[in-house]
Amino acid sequence: MVLLAALGAGLPLAQAQAQAPYPSAGPITLVVPFAAGSGTDAVARVVAQRLGERLKQPVIVDNRAGASAQIGAQFVAKAKPDGYTLFMTTNTSHSANPWLFKSLKYDPIKDFTPITRVGELPFALLVNPGLPVRSVQELIDHARTHPDALSYGTPNSTSEVASETIKFVTGTQMTKVPYKSSPQALTDLMGNQIQIYVADLGSSWSMLKTDRVRTLAVTAAKGSRLLPDVPSIGKTIPGFDLTSWNGIFAPANTPGEVVERINGELQVILADKSVQDQLAGVGFEVWPTRTPQEFASYVNEQLAYWGKLIRQAGIERE
Repeated sequence: MVLLAALGAGLPLAQAQAQAPYPSAGPITLVVPFAAGSGTDAVARVVAQRLGERLKQPVIVDNRAGASAQIGAQFVAKAKPDGYTLFMTTNTSHSANPWLFKSLKYDPIKDFTPITRVGELPFALLVNPGLPVRSVQELIDHARTHPDALSYGTPNSTSEVASETIKFVTGTQMTKVPYKSSPQALTDLMGNQIQIYVADLGSSWSMLKTDRVRTLAVTAAKGSRLLPDVPSIGKTIPGFDLTSWNGIFAPANTPGEVVERINGELQVILADKSVQDQLAGVGFEVWPTRTPQEFASYVNEQLAYWGKLIRQAGIERE
């Protein structure tokens, strides 16, 4: 009725929408900078459905994949800061890209308003089952005795930084094969086009308990409660610790009351045991921050940490 009254008074549609209380002006778009079928996409679809139910507006997932999450990030950075365009992304766009690329068309800090961390998307070191190795140490030994014989897939920054760090620390020679999406890298691992892939559990979860891949380790030093019997890479390579976080942002200068509203609804959603179980089913661990300010601090800390990892691994900016 507010919108109709405003239109009847001769106000432009955009102005009428601006005056309507959030989120009554229409659907909300949740941009994901990765392809459909990726781990982040799977999480986004669960969260979008629940958020839409609570806000009583459709929340539409918009996959804008490519350029290591840069395409999606650029789109959101330029979007109107009204709460109707949100961004579910990871450390790829906000922690790693500033250190992996010489020039970015967005600033991960200045161009976004943090809302909440959603959780962690655990990563695991997978190999093709035809490779005669069953542990991280056996993989290292095999790579050392077969220089340049092995190749590894890198569809995202976590895969790349983890693989490059392993290669750098162990002094092994392996070939990097870039991919545009996680599902394609997993397909090529199973087909032996690549032999090694540090994969997110979201896109690889259904394959981990089959004989089509072999899981050697997880990347986080604390391990993963989703794979309690799988060791950490850090048990073989001391100090190795890599965690892929997932969070939701809005464009910079989004009104504080809108940010607080979205954060509040997400807190309720992520505290729901049924949501946690649903996300665990796609290989995701819920771990929200409480406030936008807490998430902002975390984003800054992670930016510095990933910069340290990338410099140590000797990865040059593209």
